[in-house]
Amino acid sequence: MKKLLFIILVFGALAAHAQTPEAKLIKEFDAYIEKSRKQYQVPGLAITVVKDGKVLLKKGYGLRQINKPDAVNDQTLFACASTTKAMTATCMAMLVDEGKVTWDDAVIKHLPDFQLYDPYVTRELKIRDLFTHNSGVGNTDFLWGVMDIPSDEVLARMKQVKPTYSLRSSFIYQNIFYGYAGKVIEKVSGLPWEVFIKQRIFEPLGMTRSYPHLQMVNDANQTSEHYWVDGKITVISRTNADAIGPAGSVWSSIDDMSKWAICMLDSSKYAGGRLVKPTTWVELFKPQVIVPANQFYPTAQLTKPNWTTYSLGWFQQDYKGKKVNFHTGSLAGETAIHGQLPESKLGIYIFGNLDHAEVRHALMFKAFDAFALGGTRDWSTEFHTLYKNLGAQAEQKQKEQDLQRIPNTKSSLALTEYTGKYASSLYGETHVTTEGNSLIISINNVVSARLDHWHYDTFSGWFDKRWWGKTKAQFRLDASGKATILEVEGMEFTRVQ
Repeated sequence: MKKLLFIILVFGALAAHAQTPEAKLIKEFDAYIEKSRKQYQVPGLAITVVKDGKVLLKKGYGLRQINKPDAVNDQTLFACASTTKAMTATCMAMLVDEGKVTWDDAVIKHLPDFQLYDPYVTRELKIRDLFTHNSGVGNTDFLWGVMDIPSDEVLARMKQVKPTYSLRSSFIYQNIFYGYAGKVIEKVSGLPWEVFIKQRIFEPLGMTRSYPHLQMVNDANQTSEHYWVDGKITVISRTNADAIGPAGSVWSSIDDMSKWAICMLDSSKYAGGRLVKPTTWVELFKPQVIVPANQFYPTAQLTKPNWTTYSLGWFQQDYKGKKVNFHTGSLAGETAIHGQLPESKLGIYIFGNLDHAEVRHALMFKAFDAFALGGTRDWSTEFHTLYKNLGAQAEQKQKEQDLQRIPNTKSSLALTEYTGKYASSLYGETHVTTEGNSLIISINNVVSARLDHWHYDTFSGWFDKRWWGKTKAQFRLDASGKATILEVEGMEFTRVQ
């Protein structure tokens, strides 16, 4: 009996110290994450890896704010940013299941006041088109990025935006149309988008630390935003995306994202049921539009996909012969990525608190290799080199633009004659004042820039939010020699006083 007991105890001890192949992979990936975080100098990351309905890894790395001791953990709140889009598409899918809307309904059927610049597009745009970036309307992020206006006003101004190309003829990433999707959800369900997503996704999945809007976040355990400014990682002010909520305003923790990731890998199943019907879940991931190479991620230079598409809230590509669904999220100083390898029921979600820290892509593909497809490529180093080279190219382009300056020119007017109020029904108001030998432009009281003479009637300088970079303002004079038009960042304003 004693001998048997001894054998059992020894065997149990050996079993306790034995490392399963899966545990070894997790340990190696965990170490790779921390190594990569330091390589990219990201203050903090939060990551979950899920497979076959269970969590393999769920952990925080680094700090919530640089030079402060508070560590990131699995409850730390980050911005989901554009990974919100897949959630909004799922909300609409629920209403499709209920027969309250179809993907091919005209938007105007549910939003009678819906109006775009082109009457044909106003009439023909479908619910499906709201999710697929093929409306023909180019990027309009200025409507929330340089304005402090409510979501209804953001949408109302869209009727002034001229299309860039014809309906469904190409792909240009477009946030605002997800705002229209949110309004359709509200119209047909009777609940505002922020209430609907909470009741129909967050609560059923037990996502107790997920918030539809930034204004709802009131918790000490949240990240700060960081950006490279003048060669140093710096804490910057937060971008509020609440005006385009359905496109990118959700805040959450990596613990909650593990629940969302598992649900969306398993045909939307969760402990108490499912979010949408199996056929509807399949529809969410059907390729809807081809994404041209120049509109896809630079990572394709290394992953070399044969095809790149967009479904309903997800980018897609092939990798090692398998379909990948993924989407990034980016706000100033914040990053996210949600990736799926559906055939392997493998998912990964990553939060980061350094602007465009593309370690997110590297860790996604490393996870696909480590937990499903095999391979030993050092994606972090390869992507680090790729983006470093892209950064150098951008710097060279800026230098080339600076060389376009025509020397020894003078402005047509004295500085004070450029000052005044300039306005646009689309872009809002810009106030121009002087400070010393510089012009100060303030756009909608959201951002300002200090500008010095560049050449002729063009002035150049930095935004006060240095992470916005440099800008130029060009004035145009009327026949009497008075400055009447101001153009900055592609936005045109007319003097009103």
